[in-house]
Amino acid sequence: MAPNGEMLMAFCPKNTFDAPQRPRRPSLEGIQRAVSDLSFQLTKEPAEATLPPISEVEDASCECCGMSEECTPEYIHRVREKFSGKWICGLCSEAVKEETAKNGGKQQEALEAHMSMCERFSRIGRTHPVLYQADAMREILRKSSRARAQSSSPRDRESAKKSSITRSSSCIPAITKEMNDCTALK
Repeated sequence: MAPNGEMLMAFCPKNTFDAPQRPRRPSLEGIQRAVSDLSFQLTKEPAEATLPPISEVEDASCECCGMSEECTPEYIHRVREKFSGKWICGLCSEAVKEETAKNGGKQQEALEAHMSMCERFSRIGRTHPVLYQADAMREILRKSSRARAQSSSPRDRESAKKSSITRSSSCIPAITKEMNDCTALK
């Protein structure tokens, strides 16, 4: 084994290092024969112009949001078994699952809450989106104030009063005095 690769050169033919070899081109005769065989088989079998409709698929409309989907009867049956005889779409089923997790596993209550929310949205949100947004903000504020009221007990309020920083006087007179001083200098 020579360090400069003389051994390797002895076993390899000279032309492999000189010029790269071109890949073999497939013969056009084989390609033409394959194309003609396919065209012969296509003309032999009559092609149907229209496909028959799939009879297994049915339209199902969500009882919450009203969206319709094409589903198999088996799927419709499974969803109705899962949600108390009501067929709901995939989006609504995910919302019901989240609501069920929030309220401790009571699926029927979660389904009713989601259905009432969808009904309220259909009644207000689609026709008056600004009113619906304002209503949603009011609901958020109501929930947050209720959560704050429940979380603080009277004992917590007394300790909060003791530890809170109280303001001794207003800062407005100091600001107006500074502004008056600045205008007097001009």
